[in-house]
Amino acid sequence: MQPAGKSRRGATTSGGGGSSARSRTGSGARSTSKRATVRSSGGSQNTNDHEKIRRWVESRGGHPATVRSTAKGKQAAGVLRIDFPGFSGAQSLKPISWDEFFQVFDQRNLTFLYQDKTASGKPSRFNKLVCKK
Repeated sequence: MQPAGKSRRGATTSGGGGSSARSRTGSGARSTSKRATVRSSGGSQNTNDHEKIRRWVESRGGHPATVRSTAKGKQAAGVLRIDFPGFSGAQSLKPISWDEFFQVFDQRNLTFLYQDKTASGKPSRFNKLVCKK
């Protein structure tokens, strides 16, 4: 596992265990309801707020994506990822729109776990997509 400041993607669950999350800048999906942001131990927070997630990802140069080999049948997106420039996901990831990302995010009842800053105060890229409890 990479240190928090070096993480290129976060984990998501798509029905069978966790894996990382990547993404691509697309159309700006709007959240239709207020969603809570919760702090947990270790400086991480979690949120379901679409705009907060999009702003956090884009402020770090990331975008929504899906792992190419994980979509099944007519399913548009398999395992979700947040893709950051300069990492090795170019061959395995397919960029998707924010609308598509958040549609799958909500359907799978996911929440976004993230860290704002590293211990040294630099912006962190650490994130995971996890099932809500």
